[in-house]
Amino acid sequence: MELRQLRYFLAVAEELHFTRAAERLHIASPSLSQQIKKLERELGAALFVRDRRHVELTRAGAALVGDARQILDLADAAARRVRGTAHTKLRLGHVSWLPAELTQLLGDVVRLDEWVLPSHTQVVRVAEGTLDLALAWVDRKRLDALDLTAHLVRVETMPAVLPGDHRLARADAVPASAVSVLVDSDQSSWLAWNEFALDYAAASGARVVHIDDGGVTGQAFFDHVTRLRVPVLQSPKRHTAPFPPSLVRRPVSTPARWPWSLVHRRDDDRPEVAVVVERVLGLRATMRWDAVSAERHEGRQQQPGHDG
Repeated sequence: MELRQLRYFLAVAEELHFTRAAERLHIASPSLSQQIKKLERELGAALFVRDRRHVELTRAGAALVGDARQILDLADAAARRVRGTAHTKLRLGHVSWLPAELTQLLGDVVRLDEWVLPSHTQVVRVAEGTLDLALAWVDRKRLDALDLTAHLVRVETMPAVLPGDHRLARADAVPASAVSVLVDSDQSSWLAWNEFALDYAAASGARVVHIDDGGVTGQAFFDHVTRLRVPVLQSPKRHTAPFPPSLVRRPVSTPARWPWSLVHRRDDDRPEVAVVVERVLGLRATMRWDAVSAERHEGRQQQPGHDG
């Protein structure tokens, strides 16, 4: 049972409406429903009676409300006390991109959070205070809704992966209209990627392929490319499976650029946060991670932060 799940549960309990609760939490309704179902499975009890017209608490749900509020109050109070303790390292969350140069540079001021979670989850954790900073993808709409600031750190250009015997396998660049993007039904894991992929498809003419097996990355991704036999846009999620010799990577004519940003709360004026930002942006310049300027990007997914 996670603190995040309890926050989601309380929002639904107070709103008695999944859509309103999701809007209040700044997450997608399917993600909220999945987390509530997961919590119910872990507790072994239904927390809500819900149909198309109304939502109400079960007896178990009503019993949990008071305990959930107390647990979250205690957790928030503990977080405030820890943040107020001198010399406490800041908590840095990440998704998949975390270069060794950066961790070495920040080792004396941050500790890496053990939970490697999707971008949309990490930025919510920053807003809630369970993280101090995160390296993640975030769009301007979510930044404003969560009262966060983001500093562009790196722009990652993603290639297409296609069978080696495809007619475009030796092309200098694959036309975007020939590229497919995978959109997974599991919004709790892939919400940020899904938003990015759909925006890219709408802007470039790429084809959307809906999947339900988490095959945005890993061996399942390579299996989709082999099955579809078309160029498929590679996600920025690190692929732990070896790259198959039957496939190749090629640039895309309309580049899909994924911005990684350093995110923190807008009102967090602690000097330690300023130190992290200064060091990261200094390393960005040294490593030339920002060679593609954020202002040149097009579309909602390519508006990562306030400092560009």
